[in-house]
Amino acid sequence: MALSPETEAIARKAAAGDATALDALLTRIRPDVLRQCGRFLPCLQDAEEACQDALLQVALHITRFEGRSKFSTWLHVVVANCARQTYRSLKRRAAERVAAELPVNLPDPRTTSVIAGSRLDLLDALERLEAQRPNLVAALVLRDLCQLDYDEIAEQLAIPVGTAKSQVHRARQHVRHSLDRA
Repeated sequence: MALSPETEAIARKAAAGDATALDALLTRIRPDVLRQCGRFLPCLQDAEEACQDALLQVALHITRFEGRSKFSTWLHVVVANCARQTYRSLKRRAAERVAAELPVNLPDPRTTSVIAGSRLDLLDALERLEAQRPNLVAALVLRDLCQLDYDEIAEQLAIPVGTAKSQVHRARQHVRHSLDRA
């Protein structure tokens, strides 16, 4: 999600405490945040829930944006974390509902969202990767889902570009293996 230079400037003002700039920023970024959440959660209602969470996190924590990198890079991390957290919450709620209802014909929860009816095996593979190799998840999410370039990933994670490339490669291998087993 590439933001205009004007939006980046508004973000810096909002980070400095300008409430009017924060309102303008949230209005400007909402469509991009929703689109990015949709990459994680294909069901529109789920993506909208994650989008609202991400916008709330931006509003609450904008002062943590220090301007050392582009605001769009900082925002990618916030959106990715909120979308993944929303997925975890939806999965937990669905499991609780299923346990309470005890339906006869359950879809495979590893590959089907009971909320959206869409394949979610990638998000489950990311969960497994995070459990086994937590240091690799961020690089993979930023590269393959948020579509940041390696320089931005390295800057965001404070690692050399070569390390970012290596982490993405190893994470892809793990996820591919995990998806093959599913």
